[in-house]
Amino acid sequence: MEDLAAYAGLFLAALLAATLIPAQSESVLTALLLAGRHEPTLLVAVASIGNVLGSFVNWLLGRAVERYRERRWFPASPKQLERAQRHYRRFGYWSLLLAWVPIIGDPLTLVAGIMREPLWRFLLLVAVGKVGRYVAIAAGLGFLI
Repeated sequence: MEDLAAYAGLFLAALLAATLIPAQSESVLTALLLAGRHEPTLLVAVASIGNVLGSFVNWLLGRAVERYRERRWFPASPKQLERAQRHYRRFGYWSLLLAWVPIIGDPLTLVAGIMREPLWRFLLLVAVGKVGRYVAIAAGLGFLI
């Protein structure tokens, strides 16, 4: 039961960290790796799946948010939204490889949804970056080759 709670906690931390909610998944992964009671490959897989799923939630929100852009309560001005779209067009879908980067990654995945980035390409590029980050953390701590 303790193992299930550890993996579920990591999954939830990774999922939340990938949304616009401020959360931290790297520290949870690091703590679980250093505890030495869990399989490192499985920890990396759980964190990666949760983090990519969180980015998918952002993509879905981006797809839906366009219809509300003219409402007074909308959190971004038309000018801010246009600037974000302009940056995305400028750097293109390859910028999704940076979806793991703090501060810029989460809004980037939201804008990808607004820009109607195809889901297959979105998931592929986001997964490459996010899995790579968790593998690098585990490898840096000496848990993966």
